[in-house]
Amino acid sequence: MKLKKNTKILAVVAMAAIAIVAMMTSFTNTETSPTNMDHCTKVLLETTFGDIEIALYNETPNHRDNFIKLVKDGVYDGVLFHRVIKDFMIQTGDPKSKTVDIDDLLGEGGPGYDIDAEIVYPKYYHKRGVLAAARQSDDVNPERKSSGSQFYIVTGHVFSTNQLDKMQQRLADQEKAGIMQSLVKERMSEIVALQSRGDTAALVTLQNELIERTEGIYAKNPVAFTAEQIRDYSTIGGTPHLDGKYTVFGEVLKGMDVVDKIQNVNTNSKDRPVDDIKIIKASILK
Repeated sequence: MKLKKNTKILAVVAMAAIAIVAMMTSFTNTETSPTNMDHCTKVLLETTFGDIEIALYNETPNHRDNFIKLVKDGVYDGVLFHRVIKDFMIQTGDPKSKTVDIDDLLGEGGPGYDIDAEIVYPKYYHKRGVLAAARQSDDVNPERKSSGSQFYIVTGHVFSTNQLDKMQQRLADQEKAGIMQSLVKERMSEIVALQSRGDTAALVTLQNELIERTEGIYAKNPVAFTAEQIRDYSTIGGTPHLDGKYTVFGEVLKGMDVVDKIQNVNTNSKDRPVDDIKIIKASILK
């Protein structure tokens, strides 16, 4: 009986999702102002492959201040780049990586706290060279809080404008589906009651109501690449599918050649470099 009820409920959700896709609309792109790096805190990461100079955005003050504190406390000195995926990103910042064997699992370590998300989107997005905070998945972290210490540097790849158009459509569909799922969850008891009575007309009315609410919520924060995003993703590249989901809090000023050397190394089945690559020392430049 329970399985049958759930099946019918999912059918209602599926009908709504189909209707949502049919109602997709387009949005006008808007430009965003660039960040003045002269007023940003600079950090030098001395790695076994060379130096990487980064700038921390002032618009993400909690991430900036936390990063500065970790640098001053020596937390990043000796940590490994424990997750490296070519044409995607290189990740580091797990304190546990300082003393591990090659087969040890990494990626769960941190300072013992998370940081509230500071997602400044669309001004800051996942173009090549930005720093973003790693985090647990939405399933266990719906507020998208950041890891207290782990971060990644985006490498990504270049997309055609046609690919970006299709990606924007998929991301919009996913965003609307997520909104719809949340609304359905809120009304689950009502859906079950209507379904048990066989009240099809009321279910259709409820479906239309949820669609309208989904569209209203989505319209307040639509998925739409700015002209700047399209320019960067089609020239220098990046990972646009992560936009708006992770806190981007800085970018590489010098040393992307070092980042590229790291992303091209051999890795094992867990995306860990076969030969250890580490941050020897991190220091504040300004």
